[in-house]
Amino acid sequence: MKKIFSLLSVIRGYNILVLIIAQYLAAVFIFSPEKSIRHVFFDIDLLYIVLASVCVVAAGYIINNFYDVQVDKINRPVKTGLDNYVKQSTKLSLYFFLNFLGFTFGLFVSLKSAMFFSVYIFSIWFYSHKLKRYAFTGLISATVLTILPFFAVFVYYKNFSKIIFVHAIFLFLVIMVRELIKDLENIKGAIVNNYKTFSVVYGELKTKQLSLFLLLSTFFPIIILFSYPALSYMRFYFYAALITLSFVGIYLWKAKRQNQYRFLHNILKLLLLVGVLSLVFIDTSLLLEKVIDRLH
Repeated sequence: MKKIFSLLSVIRGYNILVLIIAQYLAAVFIFSPEKSIRHVFFDIDLLYIVLASVCVVAAGYIINNFYDVQVDKINRPVKTGLDNYVKQSTKLSLYFFLNFLGFTFGLFVSLKSAMFFSVYIFSIWFYSHKLKRYAFTGLISATVLTILPFFAVFVYYKNFSKIIFVHAIFLFLVIMVRELIKDLENIKGAIVNNYKTFSVVYGELKTKQLSLFLLLSTFFPIIILFSYPALSYMRFYFYAALITLSFVGIYLWKAKRQNQYRFLHNILKLLLLVGVLSLVFIDTSLLLEKVIDRLH
């Protein structure tokens, strides 16, 4: 049981579960409003894309854990102790196996899909090995890699509506703020292991200033989204998001300790989770009207 929990900790089972729910809800309520729920859930190609995403993302967490073992000993000693119940050799074997599975599931859909996941696999490895050690490359690549699994579903359905792009901008900004706060949370381990993360290179004040700028920037996509009738009852989520992000900005400016940064990090994770679940409140009938209008 310890090894099972250890593996779930390494691959961040909670995040994997959220990814599955998010991809299916996005497919139903945003990317393919013209199709029935039953049709989406029994779409075998979508299943392969979700399975490929799950395998590649889980493998990404494994390789990230492998490279960050010394940093995590300082920043997350309890989690590191749990993770170490599984040998590093076992983790690496599972890493290669999951990536092979991810590529294979992608190949079941198309060669282009397989190539997409191949590039994604390489990008995650390169991020874990090199990019995350530097300020801007680490920040931007971590944000992009978090959003990419949704891009796979987006390309599969070829739905290019404006509401999707605006929503993606909102997610990009929130995730980038989360990454900056995570930098502040993990600054001790980064300094000891010579990681040139944003908070290490530019300091706590500059990191907070950039975070506040990004938090203010999230208001613009939210305001634009309010103009879409299809947003329907999901607008209440964005009202809550405005309040939550304002609180995060105020609290962040005053925060000094690691546990305070962890608290803010968890608030943003919860905000993103609620955003995923709130997709069920989008009015798909209005989205469908726009899809039909584009076809005529």
